[in-house]
Amino acid sequence: MSHNADSPPFDAKDEGHVTAASSATIADGVDEEVVEANRRVFTGWQFLLFATLAILYSGFHLFSLNVYPIETWSFRIIHIAGALILGYGLFAGARFAEAGTHASPAWLKALGFALLIPAAYTLVQVFLMQQTLAGGAMRIDPGVENWHFGYPLMATTAVAIVLSWGFRLERDRFNPADLVLMVCALASAGYLLLMYNSPMRASTGTSFAPIGISWAAIAGSLLILELTRRVAGLALVVISAVFLVYVFAGPYLPGFLGYPGLSVQRFFSQVYTDAGILGPTTAVSSTYIILFIIFAAFLQASKVGDYFVNFAFAAAGRARGGPAKVSIFASGLMGMINGTSAGNVVSTGSLTIPLMKKVGYPARSAGAIEAAASTGGQIMPPIMGAGAFIMAEVTGIPYTEIAIAAIIPAVLYFASIYFMVDFEAARKGMRGMRKDEIPRFSRLVKQVYLFAPIIILIAALFMGYSVIRAGTLATASAAVVSWISPNKMGPKAILKALQLAGTMSIQIIAVCACAGLIVGVISLTGVGARFSSLLLGLAGVSQLLALVFAMLISILLGMGMPTTAAYAVAASVVAPGLINIGIQPLVAHFFVFYFAVVSAITPPVALASYAAAGISGDNPMGTSVASFKIGLAAFIVPFMFFYSPAMLMEGSALQILRVGVTATLGIVLLSGMVQKWFFGPVNGAARVVMLVGAIFLIYGGIYTDALGLAIAAALFLMQRRQRANTPSTSASS
Repeated sequence: MSHNADSPPFDAKDEGHVTAASSATIADGVDEEVVEANRRVFTGWQFLLFATLAILYSGFHLFSLNVYPIETWSFRIIHIAGALILGYGLFAGARFAEAGTHASPAWLKALGFALLIPAAYTLVQVFLMQQTLAGGAMRIDPGVENWHFGYPLMATTAVAIVLSWGFRLERDRFNPADLVLMVCALASAGYLLLMYNSPMRASTGTSFAPIGISWAAIAGSLLILELTRRVAGLALVVISAVFLVYVFAGPYLPGFLGYPGLSVQRFFSQVYTDAGILGPTTAVSSTYIILFIIFAAFLQASKVGDYFVNFAFAAAGRARGGPAKVSIFASGLMGMINGTSAGNVVSTGSLTIPLMKKVGYPARSAGAIEAAASTGGQIMPPIMGAGAFIMAEVTGIPYTEIAIAAIIPAVLYFASIYFMVDFEAARKGMRGMRKDEIPRFSRLVKQVYLFAPIIILIAALFMGYSVIRAGTLATASAAVVSWISPNKMGPKAILKALQLAGTMSIQIIAVCACAGLIVGVISLTGVGARFSSLLLGLAGVSQLLALVFAMLISILLGMGMPTTAAYAVAASVVAPGLINIGIQPLVAHFFVFYFAVVSAITPPVALASYAAAGISGDNPMGTSVASFKIGLAAFIVPFMFFYSPAMLMEGSALQILRVGVTATLGIVLLSGMVQKWFFGPVNGAARVVMLVGAIFLIYGGIYTDALGLAIAAALFLMQRRQRANTPSTSASS
């Protein structure tokens, strides 16, 4: 998960996770639950209450998805409402008070409790309106909806949000303002469930829509925005606010930004439907994403993360610059579980960054390598983070096709980081880890069955099972496999996994709902279509120029935003424009997906790099620049999708093989150019030649491949001759 950019995103783990390697493990605690800086830690009855709510929330999704499906809109409304209620219970709106400091003033607490009266009143009104409709009424009196539901709900929600910012309590204390927000979330969702399960649903977006829908949607949108601020920072909230302002300011704007306009009632009566908040982003978060979060929680509970990291140490720890290479492998494996850049950084980086520094990497390089590797976890098949599921939902392309198409880009990305690390280690003469410093492979291989849930997931997907069935089967297998491992999952551990899943899901659900709000603005105002026409005009001048413009917009939209939201917005704004200029849908969506992912390491706002800098102790901006350099290939490869679709498995087997091999060689040359090392030091004109050769090889054409191979061979022979003539040259520059 990515976290609030305004505060330390996680309670960073220390080097206590590095244990004596002689005991056959080096990672211990990778799977421990990480507590965000603003998350409450309850004890006693409060812990039991919220743990039960989280378990029920996860269990509701498993039951609804596999046993007893409920009506789609109702399911999504409950899905968002549950996350809001849990989120306001667990995440505070302001920093916690330090022990011994003064508590918040008594009047603030009294005002919070006073707000419970109008909040409870609106909830009661929902039940009364339901009885009115059940009694045969065709619609509710607008006066009742305004004065007895809408106005009090709106005012209470707004005041409680502002009030919640003033509470500075200790970490295990709850405040009444957040309780008010939980009740408001219940009232808003209750009204929407009531109206969307009546004939009045058909009136949304028209002048006949009940005014109460607009009030419930406004309150619901405010609640989503505030929870997003708490769990993901201000960036996404600010972008959402800009889009919302555009709805009402758009008619007064010049040029292609202008549009006829929408009234407040008409817009909000439609935005809380499948045209916006209940649309593709929530469709995915309420099905695939929550299911794979539950899967990740089960793997976490069975300590598979520790095993993955230990396995990576055993496989790569002894190579030169060993901990950095371990970071690449471990982040790829962990990325298949959680698919989030900042979450990956903290879970694996708290272990690998101190070890990288120990073998000679500067703090900046150590943090940058971990940030770049963790970001790549989101493009690693088969799970690929949440964005791939949204891509499948938006494009209608089967998820298995997307996973297959992602193989070569993922290989190129991780190959790039691997060779960047390897060449830096060679240039600086770094050592690997000693045999006694890493786990014994012979012992770890006996527990290779812990990979079974991942293998079962992949097999089920390619055998034709739905994503939901495959995910459920993999989750069940994680529990079964644990029974033959040292960390058996009994009933208590299963409940703990469900509780962990409920807690972990809050952030991604809030982010997806907030992204749905932006998507709603784009679809209801038509700004996406006007942006497409702008791209079409640019493509008339140069398709490359249109692609560069699309790249910049995708990165700009993704700055400071979690990948899921960044891709969802870019897929609505940028991808349709690329499709209109003649690019295949799969290529267009992969293009924006890639740049949404790498926005996590793109300065000036790079969430993954900031999280890594927090662990390494280096400057966040310096780390983000260094991670941008290490992930440089990720900024070139998407352009190659357009020029060589074989990179996405589009074409004959021979084409795909040729493009895959030559592009990998191109990545090696690119890495050598950046790190000033090939088979020895590279400087001056040779680096320029390497860059040209790299671009020729990555481009994917037959003639450019031949030229690139010729350049690579010439460089190799030149370096070999140079080494033969200067045998005393040190390995370090």
